[in-house]
Amino acid sequence: MTLTAEAIHTLDEIAVRFSPGGTPLAVRYDGAIWAVDPDADAVHWLGHEGWQDRGDAAATGHEDPAPVEHWRLQARLNSGSALRTFHVQRKLRSTRWFLAGISDAS
Repeated sequence: MTLTAEAIHTLDEIAVRFSPGGTPLAVRYDGAIWAVDPDADAVHWLGHEGWQDRGDAAATGHEDPAPVEHWRLQARLNSGSALRTFHVQRKLRSTRWFLAGISDAS
């Protein structure tokens, strides 16, 4: 998939690599590794909103009350590429990360 200037909204499963202190270092997306810019401010929050069900709660007919961890971070493919903003999220009880959106950094 080629990234374009408009925002991409998805909930594809992705890999997120963290430092021992819990700071995101890189995102593996679409077969490439995007390095998180250490100079850009990453935004981290917990909430219930923004989670689109992947079938687990819908299959049982029950809403999952688990909080959702969100990160909004800026990353690039290499030192010469443009920054992109990634919104990644996971349910706190899960180790699986999902890409909620990607857009040009602003």
